[in-house]
This record gives sequence, structure tokens and C-alpha cells, in this order.
Amino acid sequence: MNDKEHLMILNRMGGRFDLNKIATAFPETADTMLLDTYLTDKPEASIRVFRIYRDVPPHYHTQCDEVLHVLSGTGTFWIDDPKEEAPFAPGHLLVFSRRAVHAVPRILSHPVVFLAIDTPRRASDDVVFVDPADGTPSGFIAGI
Repeated sequence: MNDKEHLMILNRMGGRFDLNKIATAFPETADTMLLDTYLTDKPEASIRVFRIYRDVPPHYHTQCDEVLHVLSGTGTFWIDDPKEEAPFAPGHLLVFSRRAVHAVPRILSHPVVFLAIDTPRRASDDVVFVDPADGTPSGFIAGI
């Protein structure tokens, strides 16, 4: 059974995931701001691991709440107010409610990898940049 078939079975049944192994499988560079891989992908919720490759400008999601557990890396983030910029590090939990504008303005140490739980599932095109010149859904994230 290959990795894709194994993931399909886990999506149906649940299972055990080695987050450290998944986190180290991301390439060193990417054409998009982020790369992700889905661990579960159901209409009511999705669970992903993703890596950030460069600072992420202010944006929001219209269809889901996003809960992020920092697996590796350090940086800063803010929610709704850039003046409230704060650091994040491994072990921190960041919670972004639907439509809450958020950003990762500074990556301080690489790789920045998060475990994400999205409720309901986050569609790949569900990203709205506050300044449309900052990006598009296709330039925001891609799967590995």
C-alpha cells in the first residue's frame, strides 16, 4: 500500500499520524506561501499539516474557523489588530475565528510548521487577502 492509499484509509477510519515525520517531509522551498497535506478531509472538519515558506500578509477565511498548533519554528502573528503582534513558538496554540483577519508578518526561525484543525473543512480557495495585491488563493497554498 502506498502513502496515498494509506491516507485514504485513515481519512475514512481515523488513525495515528507521526507529525514529526510529516513535518520533515516538506521540501525546503515552495512556489506558494504555504504547502500542506491533509490528514483528514471531511465536510465537517479537516486536519492538515502545513509549512509556511514566507511571511503571510493579512487575510481571512470565510468558511471555517482555524486552530493551529505550532509544531516547529518561531515567528510573530496577529489577529484583527496589527498592534497586537505577538510571538509564537512550538507548543503554542493559535485560534482564528471565521472572518478574523490574521497574519504572520515575521518568520524568525525555520521551518515554521503547524498542525491545523479547520471546522468545517477549509477549501483550498477559502482565503481572502485584505489587500488583493498580496496574493490569490492559487498562490497562497498548494498540497504536497
